[in-house]
Amino acid sequence: MRVFVLLFNARTANEGIHSIREGDRNKILLFESEDDATRFALLLEAQDFPTPTPEAMDSEEVKAFCEKAGYDWEIVPENNAVVMPPERNLEETDWEAEETAKSDTPADTEFSDKDLEQIRRKLEGLL
Repeated sequence: MRVFVLLFNARTANEGIHSIREGDRNKILLFESEDDATRFALLLEAQDFPTPTPEAMDSEEVKAFCEKAGYDWEIVPENNAVVMPPERNLEETDWEAEETAKSDTPADTEFSDKDLEQIRRKLEGLL
């Protein structure tokens, strides 16, 4: 069955799926209707969340992902009563924590200005 999930940074290396924290568990919402997923995304945006993108996926693939990641899942039936996002959002998302860790890590190689200028010239020579 085709369902819609909400993705942040869709189709990028930093893609993430929207989940709701319930106690110590995460739950992913599987919307039967793209319109319902879009409405929920707009509600998240109104709460100053980054704008998620509704993406169609096979429900069995999402359920397999949830089992592997230790997440719960819930199907939101089409035209169901409006599902409201939680009033409180995470202070820092998983992907933001990863980006912070990457930026705190010094680069493996550092080049001097002279080295960078030589590299730039070589690259321009390729044009």
